[in-house]
Amino acid sequence: MTKMKMSDGAEIAVYHAEAEGERRGGLVLIQEIFGVTDHIRDLCDEYAADGYEVLSPALFDREHPGFECDYTGPEFERAVELARKLHPFDQSLADAQTCIDALKDKGPVFITGYCYGGSVAWRMAQISPDLAAASSYYGSMVPTIFANEAPRCATIAHFGRFDQGIPMEGVEALIEKAHPTAQIFVYDANHGFNSDRRKDYHEPSSELARERTLALFKACGG
Repeated sequence: MTKMKMSDGAEIAVYHAEAEGERRGGLVLIQEIFGVTDHIRDLCDEYAADGYEVLSPALFDREHPGFECDYTGPEFERAVELARKLHPFDQSLADAQTCIDALKDKGPVFITGYCYGGSVAWRMAQISPDLAAASSYYGSMVPTIFANEAPRCATIAHFGRFDQGIPMEGVEALIEKAHPTAQIFVYDANHGFNSDRRKDYHEPSSELARERTLALFKACGG
Protein backbone atom coordinates (compact mmCIF):
# COMPACT_ATOMS: atom_id res chain seq x y z
CA MET A 1 0.00 0.00 0.00
CA THR A 2 1.10 3.54 -0.71
CA LYS A 3 -0.48 6.98 -0.34
CA MET A 4 -1.69 9.16 -3.19
CA LYS A 5 -3.10 12.68 -3.18
CA MET A 6 -6.49 12.86 -4.85
CA SER A 7 -8.10 15.76 -6.70
CA ASP A 8 -9.74 17.11 -3.52
CA GLY A 9 -6.39 17.19 -1.71
CA ALA A 10 -7.10 14.10 0.42
CA GLU A 11 -4.38 11.49 0.74
CA ILE A 12 -5.78 7.97 0.56
CA ALA A 13 -4.22 4.52 0.49
CA VAL A 14 -3.69 2.92 -2.90
CA TYR A 15 -2.53 -0.63 -3.51
CA HIS A 16 0.21 -0.52 -6.15
CA ALA A 17 1.33 -3.67 -7.94
CA GLU A 18 4.23 -3.31 -10.37
CA ALA A 19 4.02 -5.09 -13.71
CA GLU A 20 6.01 -8.29 -13.99
CA GLY A 21 8.01 -8.89 -17.15
CA GLU A 22 7.16 -6.76 -20.17
CA ARG A 23 4.78 -3.97 -19.16
CA ARG A 24 1.54 -4.17 -21.16
CA GLY A 25 -0.11 -1.08 -19.71
CA GLY A 26 -1.66 0.42 -16.63
CA LEU A 27 -4.77 -0.88 -14.89
CA VAL A 28 -7.02 0.81 -12.36
CA LEU A 29 -8.82 -1.87 -10.34
CA ILE A 30 -11.83 -0.69 -8.34
CA GLN A 31 -12.85 -2.41 -5.12
CA GLU A 32 -16.11 -3.95 -3.96
CA ILE A 33 -17.91 -2.20 -1.10
CA PHE A 34 -15.81 -4.30 1.29
CA GLY A 35 -12.63 -2.30 0.76
CA VAL A 36 -9.23 -3.13 -0.72
CA THR A 37 -9.35 -6.58 0.84
CA ASP A 38 -6.91 -9.45 0.47
CA HIS A 39 -9.09 -10.66 -2.41
CA ILE A 40 -8.78 -7.32 -4.22
CA ARG A 41 -5.04 -7.24 -3.58
CA ASP A 42 -4.74 -10.78 -4.96
CA LEU A 43 -6.55 -9.69 -8.11
CA CYS A 44 -4.13 -6.78 -8.47
CA ASP A 45 -1.19 -9.15 -8.12
CA GLU A 46 -2.65 -11.51 -10.73
CA TYR A 47 -3.00 -8.70 -13.26
CA ALA A 48 0.52 -7.53 -12.41
CA ALA A 49 1.75 -11.03 -13.21
CA ASP A 50 0.09 -10.61 -16.62
CA GLY A 51 2.13 -7.46 -17.27
CA TYR A 52 -0.08 -4.66 -15.94
CA GLU A 53 0.93 -1.98 -13.48
CA VAL A 54 -2.07 -1.82 -11.16
CA LEU A 55 -3.45 0.89 -8.89
CA SER A 56 -6.38 0.12 -6.59
CA PRO A 57 -7.54 3.11 -4.49
CA ALA A 58 -9.08 2.63 -1.04
CA LEU A 59 -12.14 4.69 -1.88
CA PHE A 60 -13.60 4.89 1.62
CA ASP A 61 -10.43 6.13 3.34
CA ARG A 62 -11.89 9.59 3.93
CA GLU A 63 -14.90 8.23 5.82
CA HIS A 64 -13.33 5.12 7.39
CA PRO A 65 -9.54 4.86 6.99
CA GLY A 66 -8.29 1.34 6.39
CA PHE A 67 -11.76 -0.15 6.07
CA GLU A 68 -11.87 -3.83 5.10
CA CYS A 69 -14.54 -6.36 5.96
CA ASP A 70 -15.84 -9.84 5.22
CA TYR A 71 -18.89 -10.57 3.10
CA THR A 72 -21.05 -11.30 6.13
CA GLY A 73 -21.21 -10.19 9.75
CA PRO A 74 -21.69 -6.88 11.53
CA GLU A 75 -19.28 -4.92 9.32
CA PHE A 76 -21.34 -5.72 6.23
CA GLU A 77 -23.87 -3.06 7.23
CA ARG A 78 -21.02 -0.58 7.60
CA ALA A 79 -19.88 -1.38 4.06
CA VAL A 80 -23.38 -0.73 2.74
CA GLU A 81 -23.57 2.53 4.71
CA LEU A 82 -20.25 3.72 3.33
CA ALA A 83 -21.17 2.90 -0.26
CA ARG A 84 -24.75 4.14 -0.26
CA LYS A 85 -24.85 6.98 2.26
CA LEU A 86 -21.49 8.36 3.36
CA HIS A 87 -19.21 8.21 0.34
CA PRO A 88 -20.20 10.22 -2.77
CA PHE A 89 -20.14 8.13 -5.94
CA ASP A 90 -18.71 11.09 -7.86
CA GLN A 91 -15.73 11.05 -5.49
CA SER A 92 -15.04 7.47 -6.51
CA LEU A 93 -15.06 8.56 -10.14
CA ALA A 94 -12.65 11.40 -9.37
CA ASP A 95 -10.31 9.07 -7.50
CA ALA A 96 -10.37 6.60 -10.39
CA GLN A 97 -9.43 9.42 -12.76
CA THR A 98 -6.54 10.45 -10.52
CA CYS A 99 -5.20 6.90 -10.75
CA ILE A 100 -5.71 6.92 -14.52
CA ASP A 101 -3.77 10.19 -14.71
CA ALA A 102 -0.90 8.63 -12.76
CA LEU A 103 -0.59 5.85 -15.34
CA LYS A 104 -1.51 7.37 -18.68
CA ASP A 105 1.87 8.84 -19.60
CA LYS A 106 3.40 5.34 -19.52
CA GLY A 107 1.12 3.72 -22.10
CA PRO A 108 -2.48 2.51 -22.47
CA VAL A 109 -4.66 2.48 -19.35
CA PHE A 110 -7.46 0.04 -18.62
CA ILE A 111 -10.02 -0.23 -15.83
CA THR A 112 -11.86 -3.05 -14.15
CA GLY A 113 -14.07 -3.18 -11.08
CA TYR A 114 -16.27 -5.52 -9.09
CA CYS A 115 -19.75 -4.93 -7.63
CA TYR A 116 -19.60 -1.25 -6.56
CA GLY A 117 -16.39 -1.05 -8.55
CA GLY A 118 -18.14 -2.51 -11.58
CA SER A 119 -20.42 0.51 -11.64
CA VAL A 120 -17.42 2.82 -11.28
CA ALA A 121 -15.56 1.08 -14.11
CA TRP A 122 -18.54 1.30 -16.49
CA ARG A 123 -19.17 4.95 -15.68
CA MET A 124 -15.49 5.82 -16.15
CA ALA A 125 -15.63 4.16 -19.57
CA GLN A 126 -18.43 6.61 -20.39
CA ILE A 127 -16.78 9.78 -19.11
CA SER A 128 -12.98 9.42 -19.17
CA PRO A 129 -11.11 10.24 -22.38
CA ASP A 130 -8.02 8.40 -21.17
CA LEU A 131 -9.07 4.73 -21.15
CA ALA A 132 -8.19 2.13 -23.77
CA ALA A 133 -10.76 -0.42 -22.54
CA ALA A 134 -12.90 -1.36 -19.54
CA SER A 135 -14.23 -4.52 -17.91
CA SER A 136 -17.13 -4.17 -15.48
CA TYR A 137 -18.23 -6.97 -13.15
CA TYR A 138 -21.83 -7.06 -11.87
CA GLY A 139 -22.24 -3.35 -11.24
CA SER A 140 -25.82 -2.75 -10.09
CA MET A 141 -25.88 0.83 -11.39
CA VAL A 142 -24.94 -0.20 -14.93
CA PRO A 143 -28.41 -1.36 -16.09
CA THR A 144 -30.35 0.97 -13.79
CA ILE A 145 -28.63 4.39 -13.85
CA PHE A 146 -25.95 4.36 -16.55
CA ALA A 147 -27.53 2.23 -19.27
CA ASN A 148 -28.40 4.86 -21.86
CA GLU A 149 -24.97 6.28 -22.66
CA ALA A 150 -22.52 4.31 -24.78
CA PRO A 151 -19.00 3.90 -23.36
CA ARG A 152 -16.29 5.99 -25.01
CA CYS A 153 -13.90 3.04 -25.11
CA ALA A 154 -14.29 -0.68 -25.80
CA THR A 155 -16.11 -2.09 -22.78
CA ILE A 156 -17.38 -5.44 -21.57
CA ALA A 157 -19.77 -6.05 -18.68
CA HIS A 158 -20.30 -9.32 -16.83
CA PHE A 159 -23.51 -10.29 -15.01
CA GLY A 160 -24.76 -13.39 -13.23
CA ARG A 161 -28.05 -14.81 -14.48
CA PHE A 162 -29.12 -15.67 -10.92
CA ASP A 163 -28.07 -12.39 -9.30
CA GLN A 164 -31.05 -11.36 -7.16
CA GLY A 165 -29.69 -7.83 -6.78
CA ILE A 166 -29.44 -7.16 -10.52
CA PRO A 167 -32.63 -8.42 -12.21
CA MET A 168 -32.16 -9.91 -15.65
CA GLU A 169 -34.85 -7.67 -17.12
CA GLY A 170 -32.52 -4.72 -16.68
CA VAL A 171 -29.54 -6.59 -18.12
CA GLU A 172 -31.62 -7.70 -21.11
CA ALA A 173 -32.74 -4.11 -21.66
CA LEU A 174 -29.10 -3.04 -21.59
CA ILE A 175 -28.24 -5.70 -24.17
CA GLU A 176 -31.06 -4.46 -26.40
CA LYS A 177 -29.54 -0.99 -26.48
CA ALA A 178 -26.73 -2.53 -28.55
CA HIS A 179 -24.15 0.11 -27.73
CA PRO A 180 -21.48 -0.22 -30.44
CA THR A 181 -18.64 0.05 -27.93
CA ALA A 182 -20.02 -2.47 -25.42
CA GLN A 183 -20.49 -6.21 -25.09
CA ILE A 184 -22.63 -7.65 -22.31
CA PHE A 185 -22.00 -11.18 -21.08
CA VAL A 186 -24.33 -13.23 -18.88
CA TYR A 187 -23.07 -16.21 -16.90
CA ASP A 188 -24.94 -19.06 -15.19
CA ALA A 189 -23.83 -17.72 -11.84
CA ASN A 190 -24.85 -15.50 -8.93
CA HIS A 191 -23.63 -12.12 -7.72
CA GLY A 192 -19.96 -12.06 -6.79
CA PHE A 193 -19.12 -15.09 -8.88
CA ASN A 194 -15.56 -13.86 -9.40
CA SER A 195 -14.55 -14.02 -5.72
CA ASP A 196 -13.28 -17.34 -4.39
CA ARG A 197 -13.95 -15.99 -0.88
CA ARG A 198 -17.70 -15.94 -1.46
CA LYS A 199 -20.22 -18.76 -1.29
CA ASP A 200 -21.41 -17.76 -4.78
CA TYR A 201 -17.97 -18.22 -6.36
CA HIS A 202 -18.35 -19.93 -9.72
CA GLU A 203 -14.98 -20.94 -11.07
CA PRO A 204 -15.94 -21.56 -14.74
CA SER A 205 -17.61 -18.16 -14.98
CA SER A 206 -14.74 -16.46 -13.18
CA GLU A 207 -12.16 -17.97 -15.50
CA LEU A 208 -14.14 -17.17 -18.65
CA ALA A 209 -14.73 -13.56 -17.57
CA ARG A 210 -11.02 -13.15 -16.86
CA GLU A 211 -10.11 -14.61 -20.26
CA ARG A 212 -12.46 -12.19 -21.95
CA THR A 213 -11.07 -9.28 -19.95
CA LEU A 214 -7.46 -10.05 -20.82
CA ALA A 215 -8.37 -10.62 -24.46
CA LEU A 216 -10.08 -7.22 -24.60
CA PHE A 217 -7.12 -5.47 -23.00
CA LYS A 218 -4.70 -7.13 -25.40
CA ALA A 219 -6.88 -6.26 -28.40
CA CYS A 220 -6.84 -2.61 -27.26
CA GLY A 221 -3.09 -2.27 -26.96
CA GLY A 222 -2.34 -4.11 -23.70
